Amino acid sequence: MRKVMSIRKAYGQTLADYGAENPDIVVVVADVTSSTQTGFFEKRFPERFFNVGIMEQALIDVSAGLALGGMIPFANTFAVLYLRAAEQVRTCIAYANVNVKMVGAYCGLSNFKDGPTHHVECDTALMRSMPNITVIEPADAVEVSKFIPKIAEHKGPIYLRLTRAEVPVLFDEDYEPEIGRGIILRDGSDVALIASGVMVSRCMDAADELKNLGIDAYVVDMSTIKPLDKKLVWRLSEETGAIVTAEDHSIIGGLGGAVAEALGEEKPAVLERIGIRDTFTETSLSYEELLDHYGMSINDIVEAAKRAVKRRG
Repeated sequence: MRKVMSIRKAYGQTLADYGAENPDIVVVVADVTSSTQTGFFEKRFPERFFNVGIMEQALIDVSAGLALGGMIPFANTFAVLYLRAAEQVRTCIAYANVNVKMVGAYCGLSNFKDGPTHHVECDTALMRSMPNITVIEPADAVEVSKFIPKIAEHKGPIYLRLTRAEVPVLFDEDYEPEIGRGIILRDGSDVALIASGVMVSRCMDAADELKNLGIDAYVVDMSTIKPLDKKLVWRLSEETGAIVTAEDHSIIGGLGGAVAEALGEEKPAVLERIGIRDTFTETSLSYEELLDHYGMSINDIVEAAKRAVKRRG
């Protein structure tokens, strides 16, 4: 069994550590210090920490102003609450191409106990559709830690999508992710499982089950959803002809949509999409049960891969 770690805690600790190296880093929160684990930064650098209260539009405007003043702001709120500030995100950050790093905590169904108003199935779609915004969803605590300096040094707006859940550790400390590049975690030949976030570890487990069924599956961590690593998608299309995407997000407009667009542009393949299927969701006492209930279980991935291989013929 793999060790599990909190992605948001790793984010908070790494942000504080990197803040010691880069004095231009500032943190802005919409009254979610504990939830986003940004208290580590506040404790060490209170003069570079700004809590605007439960005002997401102000979160964006203040962050944009700090960026225009030469700082590198990390703006923090729940992923679902960026929907409140969509116009400010579009106009003040995306349109102006301002160097703000937006952090969406408790993404997907990971805020399971608080119900459908606090679940979010469309934040990736929203951010991905806006020009100039890079969208990243790390798969584990190591990956988010490694991404923080790279996100800070990247010129331009970024949306970083973080789960509330503790997730299995997939990478060691030698791993160095790159913005815009997918990583093959497991080689295959029959089908490619392309995932982001918490679904990457589920795809690793699904690949083990598929191996027992005689199906050899690639597993890819597509941590950068925009810009998508199209060359890798096209390579996997050529090699397997069968693709399965998996994400804790709607199958519309997220990773599955991005992969479908890439395949349609250049190298079509059979595609099955695992994710939330155009529905609002319900409350549960377990995140894992919610994922399973809404079609994102390990068995759902296995069955999708079997369908893809069969459809390919």
